[in-house]
Amino acid sequence: MISNWGKYPEIDAEEVLYRDKNTLSLITKGKSWIPRGMGRCYGDSALSQVVVSSLYMNHFLAFDAQTGVLTCESGVTFEDILNTFVPMGWFPPVTPGTKFVSMGGAIASDVHGKNHHKEGSFSRYVHSFRLLTAEGENLLCSRSENPEIFDATFGGMGLTGIVLSLTVQLKRIESSLIKMESLKTRNLEETLAVLNEFESATYTVAWTDCLSGGNKLGRSLFLKGEHATLSDLSGHKYSGSPLEVPQKIKLTVPFNFPSFALNPLSVKAFNFAYYNKQFSKEVSKLSDYDGFFYPLDSIYHWNRIYGKRGFTQYQFVIPKKEGYTGLKKIIEKIGSQQMGSFLVVLKTFGKQENQYLAFPEEGYTLAMDFAMEPRLFPFLEELDAIVLEYGGRVYLTKDARLPKDTFLRMYPQAENFLKIRNLLDPERKIRSLQSERLGI
Repeated sequence: MISNWGKYPEIDAEEVLYRDKNTLSLITKGKSWIPRGMGRCYGDSALSQVVVSSLYMNHFLAFDAQTGVLTCESGVTFEDILNTFVPMGWFPPVTPGTKFVSMGGAIASDVHGKNHHKEGSFSRYVHSFRLLTAEGENLLCSRSENPEIFDATFGGMGLTGIVLSLTVQLKRIESSLIKMESLKTRNLEETLAVLNEFESATYTVAWTDCLSGGNKLGRSLFLKGEHATLSDLSGHKYSGSPLEVPQKIKLTVPFNFPSFALNPLSVKAFNFAYYNKQFSKEVSKLSDYDGFFYPLDSIYHWNRIYGKRGFTQYQFVIPKKEGYTGLKKIIEKIGSQQMGSFLVVLKTFGKQENQYLAFPEEGYTLAMDFAMEPRLFPFLEELDAIVLEYGGRVYLTKDARLPKDTFLRMYPQAENFLKIRNLLDPERKIRSLQSERLGI
């Protein structure tokens, strides 16, 4: 049995390691297949009859220490890059909220981070990649060679083929630390005002209390950060070794929590405690990059908190002009139904990257985790309706249940993607449960 990070759905599938295209064609003959990296997508986008793992395609192929241009295989993870290149003064240009994501997965989801409003998605920094198509072609794709396939593969959920290797630009840093400021906001209006006020900051994000109502609705802890410079480290314990990667003790959730552990009272108590852990209005400090970018990575198997039935993450984006009204309506809906989440993250997006299946568009994005329960999917369809009402869409990497008609309304550019998909894979050899559900 195999599932992705949300542990829903769980299916009986054959998992094989990619070795070469000839072996792949023999294994998958007559069966549908999908590439898969670390399995950190939340739903069914990396599940099929045959799951083709890239985990052993994890070699660095070339690195220019002067320019920061890295060529590697697609199974290399953000963790691999951080451990190897932070001590050399280089950092990923864009990183999601976990470092346990492969480069192939980063392309398939066109991952975004806390800096999208300023620096865009992962695709902006990839110079080229090698793609193995369903027909066995090994294509070099870049902005000048096979440019339409290049664009469609970003956010294409693995449906254009297997990314074999890629060349990506890393970011120069002076230290491994982040200069961070944390601000408490009283409500959603103030939270959005702060997000807009600090749009010039490189990294911004807000943890939002989704269960407080009235004049506290949407209250948040807002974070902004910059890579600390050598001058910022003056007198700090790492001033003599600014690029040292701090080692932390890792915790583990050893078993699935019982379903009754997650209930409106426990979620509300957590939200209250988390918001009030910061006593003052504003706090400034230096943080290691793990604490700023990957707080949940310090807890192995944290997905077990949601129990054996699993969970899903619902992430959507709403254009800025409708942002306050749409977000307020959704947070009020969550509160009225007592469907609170431990992890509610609000960020700002910059402009849309391409016209295929890219998720970000200029606006606000909210991400929420929900444990699987009988009333969840009908509730999420109610949220879908609000997202559509305000011109938004849902992130496919987190999706496990979006109906086809809703998807097509959210992603009218899917027609452009299907033209590329039909060209590369006319027999639909590459399929996932998600692609079958959505009609792509």
